[in-house]
Amino acid sequence: MTTPADSTSPTSTATPTAPLRIGLLGTGPWARNTQAPALAAHPGVELSGVWGRRAEAAEALATAHGTRAYTGEAGIDALLEASDAVAFALPPDIQAPLAVRAAEAGCHLLMDKPVATTVDGARAVAEAAAKAEVASVVFCTLRFAPETAAWIAEQAAVDGWFTARAQWLGSLYAEGSASEYADSPWRREKGGLWDVGPHALSVLIPVLGEIEHLTAARGPADTTHLILRHTSGASSTVTLGLSAPPAAAGMDIELRGEHGTAAIPDWDGAEAAFRGAVDALAEAVRTGVAHACDARFGLRLTELLAEAETQAATGR
Repeated sequence: MTTPADSTSPTSTATPTAPLRIGLLGTGPWARNTQAPALAAHPGVELSGVWGRRAEAAEALATAHGTRAYTGEAGIDALLEASDAVAFALPPDIQAPLAVRAAEAGCHLLMDKPVATTVDGARAVAEAAAKAEVASVVFCTLRFAPETAAWIAEQAAVDGWFTARAQWLGSLYAEGSASEYADSPWRREKGGLWDVGPHALSVLIPVLGEIEHLTAARGPADTTHLILRHTSGASSTVTLGLSAPPAAAGMDIELRGEHGTAAIPDWDGAEAAFRGAVDALAEAVRTGVAHACDARFGLRLTELLAEAETQAATGR
């Protein structure tokens, strides 16, 4: 694949002469509600096509956004050939081998979290991206929503954090839930640890440092509790789940340290955050500088989540 033409120097404010051609793999709720609209509306992007396992779904989503539909094995190769980069809206263990395939075809990668639910799967993606020298971004929402990204950068610049508390409790599987995301088999199998855990960890690690020790235990339904020790010396606790009663659902992250407390702000939805991830990928493509939330970071998240899953399941 070719990198879009860029007539600018790193310090120029001119607009690149060609858009970044990004193909979308996946046609489910996430693709329909967030990724396709964000890609189609982005001024620096050409949505080069939509691939889906179901031809009718791919055709409907492509038509809605004025692009071409692809399906089948040959369709994957054709979309990769027509794209500079690909975005994924697929279950993680379908995403991972296709991301390897895309990297080997020379496409940059805009992946959903988690990259994979096995360490081997995530490592294969990171190694393929490195070998092909393609840019990669893993879409951890809070790292790219403008409001929360700015807050994370601000807190990471502050020393003296002592501890932190993160809770992300959804009611996806609560009685009476009508969410279309509840139909996702991988979410039901892996629970909140794997679905929302990457979001929480992606905030705590840049602020408090790498995680050097992790303890995990099960709570009610799919809830998982984590106790983390960071390289800065700070500790944090994390509660994750998708089965909370609706009245108990919500997300908050609070830091406490020498300068007092800081709570993460609200943000303006997933589509705006995804546009931020697209911008981050485009910047990494243009400059050749890896983003902090790249495939290697995605591998590290998978390592931590796999360790937590094993501890919670075995009690060790």
